Amino acid sequence: MAIWRSVPFIAAALVLAPVGVIVSAFFAPASDVWQHLIETTLPQLLINTFWLALGVITGTALLGISLAWITAVYEFSGRRFFSWALLLPMAMPAYVTAFVALGLFDFTGPVQTALRAWLASDLSWFPDIRGRMGVIAVMTLAFYPYVYLLARNAFLSQGKRSLEVAQSLGFNRKQGFFKVVLPMARPWIAGGLMLVLMETLADFGTVAVFNYNTFTTAIYKAWFSMFSLPAASQLASLLIMIVFAVIVIEQQFRLRMRYAENKRTERAQRIRLTGWRNWLVTGFVLGVLFLAFLLPVLQLCRWGAQSFVQDFDFDRYLEFLWHSLTLSGLAALLICIVVIAMVYAARRYPSPATRFAVRIATIGYALPGTVLAIGVYVPLVWLDGRLSEWLARWLQTETGPLIQGTLTIMLIAYLIRFMAVSHYPVDGAMQRITHSIDEAAMSLGIHGWAMIRKVHIPILKPGIFTAATLVFIDVMKEMPITLMTRPFGWDTLAVRIYELTSEGQWEQAALPAVTLVLAGLIPIFLFMRQTEK
Repeated sequence: MAIWRSVPFIAAALVLAPVGVIVSAFFAPASDVWQHLIETTLPQLLINTFWLALGVITGTALLGISLAWITAVYEFSGRRFFSWALLLPMAMPAYVTAFVALGLFDFTGPVQTALRAWLASDLSWFPDIRGRMGVIAVMTLAFYPYVYLLARNAFLSQGKRSLEVAQSLGFNRKQGFFKVVLPMARPWIAGGLMLVLMETLADFGTVAVFNYNTFTTAIYKAWFSMFSLPAASQLASLLIMIVFAVIVIEQQFRLRMRYAENKRTERAQRIRLTGWRNWLVTGFVLGVLFLAFLLPVLQLCRWGAQSFVQDFDFDRYLEFLWHSLTLSGLAALLICIVVIAMVYAARRYPSPATRFAVRIATIGYALPGTVLAIGVYVPLVWLDGRLSEWLARWLQTETGPLIQGTLTIMLIAYLIRFMAVSHYPVDGAMQRITHSIDEAAMSLGIHGWAMIRKVHIPILKPGIFTAATLVFIDVMKEMPITLMTRPFGWDTLAVRIYELTSEGQWEQAALPAVTLVLAGLIPIFLFMRQTEK
């Protein structure tokens, strides 16, 4: 029983351990590599990261809020289709959109080549896709669904009615939106933007494709190019301090806000658009969907068809797919088991300490994958060394590393990062199991494990299935942890994409990318089925 009760605290300690390792590195004596980074690249890393975060936040706010407002309040051609189709870019990893954008719009790509031939011009006016604005544009198209999803829920529940209230107070439609509707939706929008900011700071694949130096790429280079784990740890410690500063500012921002709970009410009638306004809005929404999802998918299919006969090695691709599926399956199983135990413990022992431990255990999603990889790797390598020494002393035999070179480090890092993804669906399903249900089961003579098996599991099943699916797809797409901690030769589809895109082989990267996108569509369709019920 004590072990059962301690699950949330063990999970919280598991999250805090790598954070402590990374933060302690900040106070370690500076190495030559770290000193070299401070003098040469660190200022540029800070500038690049700042402008990237600011640009993506601004872009996703404009795109996500405008699309959410349009689909929630107005009736236009194709609204029902666009309402869910605008979520499809969530299935597309940002680094896949990145290499498709480079392959299409770079100087040697088909778009600029065709324009040069058609206009007989050197296209000096054409934007540089490899520059900062190119990275911002790609991440904006990849991450806007986070803001769209949350803002749309807010506008659906209160948007049109708030607008009517504002108009009754003498505001016109534009004033009502900015002075009444938008401030009321601010908690949801802030939540979406926070997710976007975390994804931007944690991103490795997209910035690596664009060769745009940020903290995540610098951490990777310090470890694998300069072979300096201390320098990588110190860079990671700086990034983790920035992340925690953002979290603290966001929480302080929320504490100052006051808003009433909005009970479910009948949705208001939408405003019907006609004439040129209808076609203008339809064209805008279709344009976003085309750039964010349809164009990358069409280009991937075209490249995949071209490279299929030449480059497709069935046995090799089967190995990549097997590794991806095995890792995703093991991670989903491990994370769901831990989260179910943690949620059960929180239900049976609802003390403030337990709730605090659960909150700590679910902050791992805010930690960038590169940071987590180092934070998990360093203590486990130390533990591995002590185990080897102990076995050599007592067994008089050299065992070599026992943990390094296995999947253990990867699975622990996945567990820390994706517990939050699994926790919310399982915890939501657990809220449906009221104490009256337990009392009714006990009155029928069902107790202990029998109650869990016959009563709780059937009620929890939808939440567990959703959690396992989300974790499965997230691990399939995850790149930095897999890249930095995988055993030798254990390549996955995401790693294969990184290897090919780092060499500029866009067409060859299409096949593993299409597989990833198809896998990423699964949770989107599951989500749509849930919302249609």
